[in-house]
This record gives sequence, structure tokens and C-alpha cells, in this order.
Amino acid sequence: MTRKWGIVVALGLSAVVATWWWWPAGDAQLAIVRSPDQNVLVVTIDTLRADALGSYGGVAATPNLDAVAADGIQYDFAHAHAVITLPSHVSVFSGLIPPAHGVRDNSGYRVPRDTVTLATMLKSRGFATGAFIGGYPLDSQFGLDAGFDVYDDRVREVRGPATFAESERPAGEVVASALAWIGQRGRDRWFAWVHLYDPHAPNRPPEPFAKTYANNPYAGEVAYTDHALGPLFEAVRAVTDRPTLVIVTSDHGEGLGDHGEATHGIFAYEAMLRVPLIVAQYSKGQATAGRPHRLRLSALSVQHIDILPSVLDALQVAAPPELPGRSLFGLATEAGRIRAGYFEALAPSLNRGWAPLTGVLVDRDKYIELPLPELYDLSRDPAEADNLASRQSERTEVLRSRLKAFGPTAPGARMGENAETTERLRALGYTSGSAAPRTIYTEDDDPKRLIGLDQEMMRSVELFNVGRLREAADIYRAIIDRRPGMGLAYLHLSFLDWEMGRRAEAIATLRRAIERGVSSAEVQWKLGMYLSEVGALDQALPILEQAAVRPDAGVDALNALGIAYARSGQTERALEVFERILSVDVRNAMALQNMGSAELAAGHIMAARAAFARAIEVNPDWAASHTGLGAAESRLGHRDAAIEAWKRAVSLNSEDYDALFNLGTELVNAGQFEAARPYLVRFVESAPRDAYGADVARLAALLQNPPRTVLSR
Repeated sequence: MTRKWGIVVALGLSAVVATWWWWPAGDAQLAIVRSPDQNVLVVTIDTLRADALGSYGGVAATPNLDAVAADGIQYDFAHAHAVITLPSHVSVFSGLIPPAHGVRDNSGYRVPRDTVTLATMLKSRGFATGAFIGGYPLDSQFGLDAGFDVYDDRVREVRGPATFAESERPAGEVVASALAWIGQRGRDRWFAWVHLYDPHAPNRPPEPFAKTYANNPYAGEVAYTDHALGPLFEAVRAVTDRPTLVIVTSDHGEGLGDHGEATHGIFAYEAMLRVPLIVAQYSKGQATAGRPHRLRLSALSVQHIDILPSVLDALQVAAPPELPGRSLFGLATEAGRIRAGYFEALAPSLNRGWAPLTGVLVDRDKYIELPLPELYDLSRDPAEADNLASRQSERTEVLRSRLKAFGPTAPGARMGENAETTERLRALGYTSGSAAPRTIYTEDDDPKRLIGLDQEMMRSVELFNVGRLREAADIYRAIIDRRPGMGLAYLHLSFLDWEMGRRAEAIATLRRAIERGVSSAEVQWKLGMYLSEVGALDQALPILEQAAVRPDAGVDALNALGIAYARSGQTERALEVFERILSVDVRNAMALQNMGSAELAAGHIMAARAAFARAIEVNPDWAASHTGLGAAESRLGHRDAAIEAWKRAVSLNSEDYDALFNLGTELVNAGQFEAARPYLVRFVESAPRDAYGADVARLAALLQNPPRTVLSR
């Protein structure tokens, strides 16, 4: 594969004044010592606004990060190229802008395996390499693990793929893992990447930060993250065998209501695009920070793509000349040369059908390409309150041409994600849809006119989380009335109707989407899946067979098809489908669990047991696999093993009603009625009547009159 690099655009415009920083001679001792014999530590803090840190004027107490800034160089005008986690991190570590590296959203994209990154380069030069990850969007499946000896992405999972309650781990745990690895390196040179996710919404800082920042939980998360980083920075200062280069940045900021955006991913205003960037170098047991040696660069405009060449520069490694970035330690010598910085926010276009957002930053001039274009002079208007585009058309056209110089920015082909990945990203606030690609967008598609819909969708999620499903569904009905082509709204409405037991309405919603031309693979296979669930296999199978051959289908369409084959008694065809998934992804837990269910239904008990065991090995926290294993053990006459499997299932997911029923009745059969009672009560009180009505009635009667005989189902 030919590697594509971004473009460095030199701009010579009379309308733009170059502003560069020359390091004063008195600060020469702060220049980074260039040597191949040093360690490298890169810390990325997710969703951290530049103005959140104390050294940048923020309200959060961040003494540890402030101390690193005081020991080194703080860049006040640094920017990301994307406003979501995965694409932004790929830019940091590849040195490429998103159109060049090809990763445009958190879902549907993978880092190409031939991408040269900081990790692959340092690994090839003998560095020990370790990554310590705090959030699921950087899971190894997305491809940033290449070049790392250790890629610790053990993000905790709760329940199953439709109900993940946590897809991040606290900063303290991530730092502890990194410290343990660093402590084992001996005299090896090492490169460590520490990624902390805590400032990402929802903001729930631990005590005492929750109490201290009760009115500003985002600042509380930032303060906690800084606190967790203290031991890491102390350990780095204590290294005695060689210097350590430290770089701290974030992937993007957070809206916090700026321009109407509560979180991030839609707009690319400074609240979301400007990031902190701090560089320091600690040499052989340097004492605690705090001396008045700070070098603060406020005028110089720098970008994420400058980080990789900066590390290479410090290590005396020649950077590939095609790289669009330049070393942070040499930029100040390039007086008179202004670079254009590219940025984008494509998730709303990819997932909702809204207009794509791209833009360019040239010194303090910022242009945003949308149906309603925007131009800001950040030197006079840092809050981006005064859109100059309509009043300064010539300046707007010049900057638009600079944006076009970056070449085509279309997002390219997107792959389907499995249900586990989709739901875990959704639990973190990253909605994944499959909007049909378009070539023409109008002002009605501009995110500025649609931000209210995002606020409504967030309100719907809040209602869903507190059990007010009918009100949540009403919001999506209103959204569909306003945006009848927004596939994501149909998918969410059908899900809510299904959860409320309104199965006919859920199916009708997806049929209506297809009638209106919203015919993505996800809409199609979910319609087929719902039809399969209600027993309409004659309707479901043709729909699922068509969906499964679509290039945008993904493995979920195949899983749904395999399940439908199994339900129709076509076990061999079902197993062929699941094997097809496993040939591509040998660790697909859903395919393994479905294979177990198909084998169990066909009476192949040992094969079913083996498939469920493999699914649990891949994902031990998925309740449904334990439920299936319990059924297989029960069929083999292993009552104790079955009971333990079902106990594990209900501990992971209290709404696994099959496990609750089986566990309760099997304990009764074992003569342990009092042990069974809590499970029986939970089942009777919470199992949906449309699916379990007869069983609910039976167990309710059982609770009134404890049995004297063995139960069976």
C-alpha cells in the first residue's frame, strides 16, 4: 500500500501577519537536549480543554501538570485536527492529518496496519514500548497497538454487549499499570504512552474531588486526573540512568455549553479544538519541579502533527521529509513562514446525515467550511462570537482555497462494527449510525441549525437512563418529523419501542425508514432481526440474506442471519455463518455464543459447551455466555456447574431473565427453595410479560405455594 502523507501549506498573504517566537538567549538552558539515549513519556488526557489547567488559567487545581509546565515549555496556542478520540490520537502518533491516515470517526475505521507510527519507529530502534489505555475508543482492535510490546487496554466491562455500564478505567489504575511496567525496564530505553480518560463525560469524580467540585464535576475530573499523575511524574524525575522527554497533551476539548454543544464531536470551535501542550525534559534524578524556569510560548501556532517530529528531533532521528509537521523545537527559527492547520468534525455527517465540517487555521484566522461558512479572527475574537464570513468575502475565499489545498477530504469507506463495539461506544456517548453519503448539503443540514436535535437526543438518553422510555421515544418521534432522513433516529426509536414491549411498533418504525429511503445495512438487518424475534422467519430470512451481502453490513448482519437460520431449524447453515464470522474475527464473542446456542438447539451438547466456554474466554463479563454454558452443563447432568454458571450470569446482568428462571427453578429442584426465592422474586417482579408471561404466572404461584415436586421447563 502506498503511504500518503499530508501537505504542508505555506501561505503568503498580505491580510495575514506572521507572528513567531524567538527563544531569548537567557532561556537557552530550556532548549531540549537532543540525544538518542533518553526515554520518552507521552501523556494524553481525553477531553481536556486547554483552559481547564491551572497553568492555562483554569479553575481546576492541577499542581502536578502545572509543575511540569514550570519545568519545561508550555504552548498556549496548540490545536488538534479532529474533535473525537480515535482520529485525534492517530494524528498524534502518525504525524498525519485525518484525510491522510484515513481514520475519521471512533467507529467504522481502523488504523491501516502499514501505518508508520511513533511506536513502530521507536520499537525498530530498540526501545521497549508500552501503552496504558484508559478508554475503550482506543481499544487494540482499532489498530493503534502496532509497535507496542505491551498494550494494556484492560478497560472494565459490565454485563453484556447491549448493556455495558463502564468502558473506562480510573486514572489511578492506568498510572499504576504504567509505573509497574516502567519499574521493570531496568536499563532499557523505553517509550511509554499513558492515556487517561477521566475528564470525558459523564463526569463523576471520586471523593474528595466530587465534594470540592460539586458545582463543576468536569473540573473535579481534571483535578482528580492531575492528582493521579503525581506518582508518574515523580517516578520520571527519579530516573537516574538517562534523561526522559515528557510530552503532555489532550486529544480534544469539551463544549461545556459553548455554542450549544454540551460535550464534543459536532463543532470545531476553540473549546473543542484547542488543546494543552506541555513539553519538559528531566535529567538523571532532577529534583522536584517548581523553579521559575518556565518558557511559555503564546504566539507560536502548533499542531498535533508536530509531536511526532519533535520526539524524533529530540532523539536525533531524521523525520521523514514528507511528514507535514515540524519539530516544536525548531519552529521558532522558521520566521516568516505560516503553515495552514487542517481540522474536521465528520461524525455528525457519518452518523446523522448532517453537513460535514472541515476547516483551516492560519495563524489566528480560522475558517470553517459548512453550508453556512464561518470566519473568525481569534486574535480579537477568541470566543468566536463574530462570524466575519459574509462581511469579508475575499478573506473567506483565500482561506477556503487553503483548505482545498489539503486535497480531498471525503471520509472514504466505512466498515460495520459488531454489537459489542457499537454499544460500548454508545455507552460513552458516541452514537454510531450509517447515514447515506451525499454530495449536496443545504443550510438546513448545517450543524448550527441542528444542534438543538443533539440536545434533544441527549435528553432522550437521560430519560432512558431513569426508566422514562415513553418520553424518550416521543423525542425521537419528533426528531423524525423534523428530519425524516435521519436513520439514527429510526434506530433509536425502534430500540425504545422494543424495550417497552411495543414490538409491532418497533418493526413498523424500521419499515417506515426503508420506505423513506433510509435503507442502511443496520436498518435492514435490525428489521430482519426483530422479525426473527417475533417468529416471522419467512419475512426475516430474505431481508437478512440481502443485508448480509451488503459491503456496509458488518458482522452483526451475519450474526442476525445465523440466528434466524438456527431458529428455522437450518443448523448447518447457521453454523456456516458463524464460522464465516470467526474466520475474520476469531475472538468474536457474539459469534461464539450464537454458535453455542445453535449447537445446543441441535442437541450437540458437548459442541455447545465448548463454544460457550470459548466465548467466556474471549469476554468473561458477557452474561449471556454464562447462561448458555449453564444450559449445556444442565443438559449434561452437571447441576452444580450449571448453578454456578447461572449465578455468574445474573451477577453480571440482573436482567438476564433466562438465567434467573433457570437458576431459580434448578435451586428448587435441588431442594434449596430459600436459596431460590430471591431469584424467583426478581424474575416475577421484573421479567417482561410479553415474552415471559406464562413463566411469570407459574413462578408467582410457586412462591405462594412452595413445591413438593421437581420443576421443569
